[in-house]
Amino acid sequence: MEIASSLIYILLCLSTLLLYHFIKKQKRNSKHKAKLPPGSMGWPYIGETLQMYSKDPNIFFASKQKRYGDIFKTHILGCPCVMLASPEATKFVLVTHAHLFKPTYPKSKEQMIGPSALFFHQGDYHNSLRKLIQSSLSPNPTTMRKLVPDIEALAISALESWAAGGKVINTYHEMKKFSFDVGFLAIFGQLNDTYRERLSENYCIVDKGYNSFPTKIPGTAYHKALLARKRLGQILSQIICERKEKKTLQKDLLGDLLNFQDEKGQTLTEDQISDNIIGILFAAKDTTASALTWILKYLHDNPKILEAVKAEQNAIYEANDGCKKPLTWAQIRNMPLTYRVSPTLTTLVFKMQNSTKKFRVTVS
Repeated sequence: MEIASSLIYILLCLSTLLLYHFIKKQKRNSKHKAKLPPGSMGWPYIGETLQMYSKDPNIFFASKQKRYGDIFKTHILGCPCVMLASPEATKFVLVTHAHLFKPTYPKSKEQMIGPSALFFHQGDYHNSLRKLIQSSLSPNPTTMRKLVPDIEALAISALESWAAGGKVINTYHEMKKFSFDVGFLAIFGQLNDTYRERLSENYCIVDKGYNSFPTKIPGTAYHKALLARKRLGQILSQIICERKEKKTLQKDLLGDLLNFQDEKGQTLTEDQISDNIIGILFAAKDTTASALTWILKYLHDNPKILEAVKAEQNAIYEANDGCKKPLTWAQIRNMPLTYRVSPTLTTLVFKMQNSTKKFRVTVS
């Protein structure tokens, strides 16, 4: 009994000493740690991801903002984060102290789009690809002149379908469809209908699963999206192989990516081309659709400007005998009022969105 009592006493002493040193170490480390904003980190590893997906994400972030303020910490999608929801904080990250931050994405998002997409990278690879894509998609006469008839056909088709439906439409959703179709034209030019349908079908599955809870359990939206993303890669590989076999020089984004060479003469792999095409579709679809939606709203809210723009467009409509003649590049270049309205409203949209958008900063 005495031996047992002695052992228990020794263990208690050792435990007390270990606990004392542990607490002392934690206090010492906390002095050197940067102070984080208020908030909750949730459970280990999963953080607050389940809470976010169990309700509308907008409600989740709004409740956090109401409780902790415009800057708060959380842990979602496997990443500890600091969320910003004020114009001042956003300006700090994007403008005045932009050099202190770099864009990062959860691994689940990177897997969905593809690790070689340019916005997952910095440095020479990012810069050279960004210049290439900006040049390829910029509204220059060489590329845009050829796309005008096809874009006009898409616009007419969309307007006719809205009118024939006889019901209220969701403007943002319709603008997403329109932006996606125009994006296809800019990337692939004239594409086989079978390829177009297969790409569109699988892209929609990826789009639905992109913001879903990242689990690879079969049947979940995320797992379905991963499988669809794999199929997208296979379809794009087929398109790339056919383009290489034909050895035709097409002035579209795919052609520019295939002909790209860096300073060392290195070309892009099929995976790099596929990842960047899917990344561009994701980046352009929502951003362009959002801008178009707000432009329509601002025009609706400003009747005088709307009437002036309509008068300018009606003049072109009449000159083309009521759409019997196709729209020309020269006519597009001769829309002074429309050109003034679009960039101005797009700038306002950008400022308005940046004043409320939440930016994630990884906590190291």
